[in-house]
Amino acid sequence: MISLKVRDVMTHEVVTVEPETPLKDVARLMIEYGVSGIPVVDPTGLVVGVVSEADLLVKERGADGLSRRPLAWLLGESKTAERELVKVKAVAARDAMTRPALTIGPDRPLREAADLMIRERVNRLPVVGRAGRLVGIVTRADVVRAFARPDAEIAGIVRDEIVVRTMWIDPADLEVAVTDGVVRLEGQVDRRSTARILERLAGQVDGVVAVDDRLSWRFDDHDVQPEPRDLVHRTGRR
Repeated sequence: MISLKVRDVMTHEVVTVEPETPLKDVARLMIEYGVSGIPVVDPTGLVVGVVSEADLLVKERGADGLSRRPLAWLLGESKTAERELVKVKAVAARDAMTRPALTIGPDRPLREAADLMIRERVNRLPVVGRAGRLVGIVTRADVVRAFARPDAEIAGIVRDEIVVRTMWIDPADLEVAVTDGVVRLEGQVDRRSTARILERLAGQVDGVVAVDDRLSWRFDDHDVQPEPRDLVHRTGRR
């Protein structure tokens, strides 16, 4: 398993609320289960939004805290203020939630989930199956735990999944060692390009901090140019 998928780290048992759930109950569930956000699902199991601590803070701040800067309509802030006003007046999850909910599929790479959370500034992503129904949730804490993979586990993945199964290299020809997430590769391979591929694949393993490439090669194919495409086509037609 070179790269973890969302399903490998997600929580399967998810605390959810319905659109009509009172906000008092939503807040109580957050405290009871120690979560900072709860998916809102309709009766069919479809995710229609997420209520987070940030949404409840808008409610707590009240209407006096809404931005009313001059020319807000021209700067595109009027719609934001309208949405916040709906949250301020909310008494149920339906009006307090952020919609549409940002979601991700269970088979997506974990790195994609991390990128989405950072880009959209969210702490969690509901995980939905093919039918769009909730199957789990992945959080920033899940990503951090995946990054903290033990060195021995990383070394085994690089050796078994990359060196042997992907590159078909005899593991006796290479030494793979991992210390504090840094992968050290030593030994000799047939081509320089093979060494570069090994380095790149090792760096893609979740939990790897860096790759210390000490590989040598028997043939330097760096400057070898492939046959021109048109010549290959002409040769193939003969």
